[in-house]
Amino acid sequence: MALVLTCGLSFSGKSTLAAGVSSALPAELLSLNQINEERGLHGGQGIPVEEWVATNRIAHERARALLADGRHVVVDDTGSPRFIRDEWRATALAAGSPFVLVRVQVDRELQRQRVLANRADPGRQDVTDAVLDEHGDSFEAPADEDPLAVDAASTSDPATIAATVQVIEAATVR
Repeated sequence: MALVLTCGLSFSGKSTLAAGVSSALPAELLSLNQINEERGLHGGQGIPVEEWVATNRIAHERARALLADGRHVVVDDTGSPRFIRDEWRATALAAGSPFVLVRVQVDRELQRQRVLANRADPGRQDVTDAVLDEHGDSFEAPADEDPLAVDAASTSDPATIAATVQVIEAATVR
């Protein structure tokens, strides 16, 4: 079974794509935002590093159990910085599972439009401008990691979801 990690900025469409892919595979969806919510934390408002460490530990424990149970796992997270992606690679390797990195690429203008639309009609937890700016400035893109690149404008497109699933399925037969 594969471990799939979405990677990209907030409001890029990672959650939309991850949900579509996990449904189509089928796979278990692990959302770090959801784990934070379970823990009473709100990522868009800024979370201390030690709390993110705990959330990541919980997510990795869940992923290991799901992979051991023969399930595909789709991780919905920003995947930044690089060491976060490397930890997910290690979890996949330890489980004997392929690792598939999917980068959702969004330009800052589309990201801003989505943030403002969410603030006008909240569909998810808001992310403060300070958190968005800090994340955007510190984001470590996976340039040398050969990610599957998905355009933010097409994350809900059934053809994009199907193409992503094909890449994941191909990785599992190697």
